[in-house]
Amino acid sequence: MAEAAAALGQFDFAGDDHVVPFQVEGLDVRGRAVQLGPMLDAILERHHYPAPVARLLAEVVVLTVLLGTSLKFDGKFTVQTKGDGPVDLLVADFSTPENVRAYARFDRALLDQAIASGETEPEQLLGKGVLAFTIDQGKFAQPYQGIVALDGTSLEEIAGVYFRQSEQIPTRVRLAAAELFDRDDAGKPRHRWRAGGLVAQFLPEAPERMRQPDLHGGDGDTGDRPHGEDDAWTEARSLVETIDADELTDPLVGTERLLFRLFHERGVRVFEPRAVFDRCSCSREKIGNVLKGFTAEEIEASQENGEISVTCEFCSTTYRFEAAELQPAE
Repeated sequence: MAEAAAALGQFDFAGDDHVVPFQVEGLDVRGRAVQLGPMLDAILERHHYPAPVARLLAEVVVLTVLLGTSLKFDGKFTVQTKGDGPVDLLVADFSTPENVRAYARFDRALLDQAIASGETEPEQLLGKGVLAFTIDQGKFAQPYQGIVALDGTSLEEIAGVYFRQSEQIPTRVRLAAAELFDRDDAGKPRHRWRAGGLVAQFLPEAPERMRQPDLHGGDGDTGDRPHGEDDAWTEARSLVETIDADELTDPLVGTERLLFRLFHERGVRVFEPRAVFDRCSCSREKIGNVLKGFTAEEIEASQENGEISVTCEFCSTTYRFEAAELQPAE
């Protein structure tokens, strides 16, 4: 069944933690946009990440949500960075139809040095490495993974390279995260995290219109480009690039309102929003099954006072097992 479209003013605003699909027929553009509030705040505050780390992970969560909600099958979409910078690992995954989890790993000493020296831009914190996009459709299909280099550019630019290399679809991604300091209804100081993002893709009926300028060939490349991009995509991309980071995170600028600001002259339509939730896939049963695969020696080495404790890196839930539970049956 086709998704029902609505014009601005004919629906309730989606609000936070809802992905809004949209279409701009006049520019042959489709995409999704989102603002994350309470869901993201719960993920970040659970680990008490330093602000630069929280901001990075927030962008990864937005990217994961934007791309994961496009899956048309039951499965999992994962975005993961591995680099040699102070923040050496970021990972977020989206399990259909609506569950999100994420965590970050960082070197405290290196992070403190980076903060002291003012080197807190995303590319400085991540360093050199890779950004991997993994699609897992379950046990009946091989996972697909696309990998692009962390090359000193922003996450949104790297995501654009991924789409160009893997899907060859003209794509523009925008990401932003922000801290909010205000007061709650009782007048007490409050700290919150918000983030937002948008992905726009050029999908004309005629495939030849999806041409893009050739990538630079490196040393010796004269820069001559025989093929330019379609005028409609040039306009759409230029409009997306006018988005200010504050617009993506401002609670007073809803997702639909932002889309209207961008594309109203070209007839933007929005579709039914999709809610996303902070839900981990860990369970006592899953972790117990992993531990039951340990040898007797490994179980002995892992226990303390006859008990083995395992804490999920994503949701910080701790599961405790008596060593006797894990011993193989005689």
